[in-house]
Amino acid sequence: MRWKRTIQLLDVHAEGEIGKVAIGGVPKIPGNTVAEQLNWLNTDPKGQELRRFLCLEPRGAPIGSVNLLLPPKHPDADAAFIILQPDQAHASSGSNSICVTTALLEAGIVEMKEPETIVTLETAAGLVKATATCRDGRCEKVKLTMVPSFVQELDVDVDTPHWGKIKVDICYGGIFYALVDVGQINLTIEKGNAAALVEAGMVLKELINRGIEVVHPEIPAISGVAYVMFRDLEADGTVRTCTTMWPGRADRSPCGTGNSANLAARHARGEAKVGDAFKSRSIIGSEFEVGLLAETEVAGRPAIVPTITGRGFTFGLSQVALDPFDPHPGGFALTDVWGPLAGEI
Repeated sequence: MRWKRTIQLLDVHAEGEIGKVAIGGVPKIPGNTVAEQLNWLNTDPKGQELRRFLCLEPRGAPIGSVNLLLPPKHPDADAAFIILQPDQAHASSGSNSICVTTALLEAGIVEMKEPETIVTLETAAGLVKATATCRDGRCEKVKLTMVPSFVQELDVDVDTPHWGKIKVDICYGGIFYALVDVGQINLTIEKGNAAALVEAGMVLKELINRGIEVVHPEIPAISGVAYVMFRDLEADGTVRTCTTMWPGRADRSPCGTGNSANLAARHARGEAKVGDAFKSRSIIGSEFEVGLLAETEVAGRPAIVPTITGRGFTFGLSQVALDPFDPHPGGFALTDVWGPLAGEI
């Protein structure tokens, strides 16, 4: 077979959210920093071509991400990675950090040490410390020390055509989130409401980004609200979440960066303090443990350092390729399975 391009993928999911890890065949990504590489992937036609190759049909699917493993730039990092999704390349992700850590250790790319291995991951948002509990050659769970998270603005009024005026919190947890109490849209977070939640999230994301401009004060490559995360508080104190992702799907995991952003909001309201820990439950019932490790600052504004603990599971090994005669080298998406926004891809 005379393939034009081949990339090897280790299939991993973290508490239900798929985060495939490209462990071989990744081309050189231009940039002196991971943030510059992120910007190249999102702005250069060749970078966008690579994302489409991996994330769209026939090689990709609406669910999940593909993580590009890259040589680290920072001297303290064991590996660097960037998250590819159908809409763009993203700077940071808790579930994908768990997937990448699991892949590095179980594939032997980073030496596994029992009972604990510390892996330092470099992302465009900064360094993430992953502490993996290991036994019998398996990565049992991963505790992430996330990048500093902060509040951009609380209780922002957003006028909507469907639900009237609702309030959202704009917070940063590695990427920017709009956090919405789900009762404001007359829904609950459960499997049967996934399509309705996603539809609402896509509407709100468009409205919010049209009216509110957000840029990280120290990393200009990170800008705009990436996701809308719906949240609820259960009777036992568990935070129930559903992060909605373009072009129209729900995060299967409780969402690491989203819970980091939400923890920053809870801390700002006096609802969480250093040393606190709680559970976050996803739309499918899987769980992360979320902790508040420390208080800090980002560009002079109050911030926190969150921790996210969850499990990763490998479930396959594959190789994707491009036939030089394939009439669809750039990939494609249809509204039948990708949702109504697929026409914009």
